[in-house]
Amino acid sequence: MATPPRQLQTQLIHAGEPQPRPAGAVVAPIYQSATYEQQGQPGYNQLRYLRLNNSPNHLALHAKLAAISGAGAALVTASGMAAITTTLLSLVGAGDHLLAQDCLYGGTLNFLSEEAAALGIEVDFIKGNDPASWARHLRPTTRLIYVETMTNPLLEVPELEAVVGFARRRNLVSIIDNTFASPVNFRPLALGFDLEIHSATKYLNGHSDIVAGCVMGEAVQLAQITRRLNHLGGTLDPHACFLLHRGLKTLALRMRQHDENALALARFLEDRPEVARVNYPGLESHAQHQRARRLFAGCGGVLSFEMREGTAAADRLIAGLELPVAAPSLGGVETLITRPATTSHSGLTPQQRAALGINEGLVRVAVGIEAAQDLCADFAQAFDQL
Repeated sequence: MATPPRQLQTQLIHAGEPQPRPAGAVVAPIYQSATYEQQGQPGYNQLRYLRLNNSPNHLALHAKLAAISGAGAALVTASGMAAITTTLLSLVGAGDHLLAQDCLYGGTLNFLSEEAAALGIEVDFIKGNDPASWARHLRPTTRLIYVETMTNPLLEVPELEAVVGFARRRNLVSIIDNTFASPVNFRPLALGFDLEIHSATKYLNGHSDIVAGCVMGEAVQLAQITRRLNHLGGTLDPHACFLLHRGLKTLALRMRQHDENALALARFLEDRPEVARVNYPGLESHAQHQRARRLFAGCGGVLSFEMREGTAAADRLIAGLELPVAAPSLGGVETLITRPATTSHSGLTPQQRAALGINEGLVRVAVGIEAAQDLCADFAQAFDQL
């Protein structure tokens, strides 16, 4: 009898697990070996060798990630940026052109703004919520379009359905960084995106103790990206694979709490007189709230807000908090807080940040899984000290 389709929460635990279990171990071991006995593999990319991303730890992760995203194949990398850059460099080269959303993670934006040009790759930045303007940027050499599910740090939700349609009509590869949503809250491949990328450092791992990345999509494209990664060498080590594998098993439970906590804190902040604006798609006041409700199961744990009194007030607020840690990144069990102008987007000039709508008094919160009432109470006492 055929096995019925399984829910995501079940796949997170059971998909990709080695069968039979090694020595009967319920938890797969760490295969701390750089090389493996040859068994008649037909070519270089089929050799069992750690740099080729095919240890038993890698293979188990690839199977699990493909299952939870609905992909034909998946690949883990040494960081989120390794996933992004390797994917892009597998699909475009000197003389090619791509379209990218204008408000992106700072590392991605820097790569596209600076490194791509040195490689002969041309980039045009587009407004994610203005599909009518995209076609004017097309060239005969345009190969792909790149967006994020929710922008960092302003939490805008682009016209994702329009991106898929635009790419299909023009034979472009569509790529989305789905880090902020996770496969629990949004499944881009089911919507029609070709490739889904994550900084697995964040929600997928969930414990702020590794750096990793991944990309999921059809097997043919993943084989192409894997060959490029094998040459560039951005391999995830077996211990990090083990930790990511472990973290994935609780992803559904953690995301539920991230979603609930962030919405509760966003609503609390929206009522504070010290706050000029809160950016969170789960709020009814958000410009793309209806789109988020239609596409997402939840809006994740990241929000941002602007202090009415600017930078000094933002710094005093952060200093007065007891629970959030003043640190970059997101997706861990603990709440983190930063000013993007000094962290994720510090590599941009003040003029570039201003053009993106990122002012000096903007605060980003990566909400953890603490009790929501404790987080709101902590923010209340910090506001009262201002």
